[in-house]
Amino acid sequence: MSKPDPARWGFTTRTVHGDRLGGVEHGGIHKPMHTSVQYGYANAAELIGVFQGEIAGFNYARQGTPSVAALEACVNRMEDGRGTICFATGMAAIVAVFTTLLKAGDHLIASKFVFGNTNSVLGTLQGLGIRVSMVDATDAAEVAAAVTPQTRMVFVETVANPRTQVADLAGIGALCKARGLIYVVDNTVTSPWLFKPKAVGASLIINSLTKSIGGHGNALGGAVTDTGLFDWSTYPNIFEGYRKGNPAGWGLGQIKKKGLRDQGGSLSSEAAHKLSVGAETLGLRMDATSRNAQALAEMLEAHPAVRRVYYPGLASHAQHARARELFCGNSWLLAFELKDDADCLPFIDRLSLPIIATGLGDTRTLIIPVAHTIFWEMGAEKRAEMGIAESLIRVSVGIEDAQDILDDFTRALGGGSA
Repeated sequence: MSKPDPARWGFTTRTVHGDRLGGVEHGGIHKPMHTSVQYGYANAAELIGVFQGEIAGFNYARQGTPSVAALEACVNRMEDGRGTICFATGMAAIVAVFTTLLKAGDHLIASKFVFGNTNSVLGTLQGLGIRVSMVDATDAAEVAAAVTPQTRMVFVETVANPRTQVADLAGIGALCKARGLIYVVDNTVTSPWLFKPKAVGASLIINSLTKSIGGHGNALGGAVTDTGLFDWSTYPNIFEGYRKGNPAGWGLGQIKKKGLRDQGGSLSSEAAHKLSVGAETLGLRMDATSRNAQALAEMLEAHPAVRRVYYPGLASHAQHARARELFCGNSWLLAFELKDDADCLPFIDRLSLPIIATGLGDTRTLIIPVAHTIFWEMGAEKRAEMGIAESLIRVSVGIEDAQDILDDFTRALGGGSA
């Protein structure tokens, strides 16, 4: 049997065989669940070496386990990163990036279309003395106009949840490179199968592993990937204790120590194992959900009971051309409004196939009334500023047979029975 050459393999092949080629106990094809919290060493010198980062190893599960390390390697391959750290949730990953790299007096620029929970975190940061400017990230000029001498970071999502605005990812990347700013891109909606933020100059990439990468709604997780493009030796907020060794590792090292060791946002081995197995079919699932979402978006746009559909795959979408240029598909996220501001709740209740739930990126189609739930806390005025209508419905399209999805939505809209 000839020796495999992973360098020649494609995305899915490398993901499926990643554990096996890295060496797994007893010839297993998956890294097993290592549930130990403590890890012992033969002598004190070895333990000290691990603690001080001189020797590779594990000391306490809060900072990682072999199972988590296997998932980190998997995500890192997907994003072509220099290194990746996994967290208990996507929100834990986002909070870790903000709180470990920013301090009072710093300025953060973020898209004004960010997800509701992220928007809430930005409010918390302002209470800690970090100034936040929220701008229209679909235009890099809006970001440029907000930059000040105290600006340290720019944060955007590839596709905004729920209105699907596509940020000017390349333009913002060029701006951040020119100004020496950390460029953080949340790749959750697109996933590394449809888009690699490193291609537009991202410094750090965030993925909610719960969504596309895990994809089965059975485990929470998040990840931060360092692309290796940012010069951490120039960043003033790296603590003196972490300015050791190669500067390329300073940023991720500080995020790990402060975000995992100090803040405790640790991913369990059980969740890591589930997410690793789910990751193997990322490409297959993203292709299927993109096709299904495109078909549903086209059907909804043509239906007389629908006022507007938000989906980057539609020619009517404001950033359609940008999405076609950047992404290999348009993912599972779409939103739409009913005509005449009709109450969306009776419509949702008439559907039989979608699950009425808050999640995203599942194998199953999920649906939710946006203003009444995930954006309720921010109030009507803020929703209006973000362009979120009270009748807006968000759909995370699954891998079901496309015709079944279309038939169910058509029936619920009053276009006949399936």
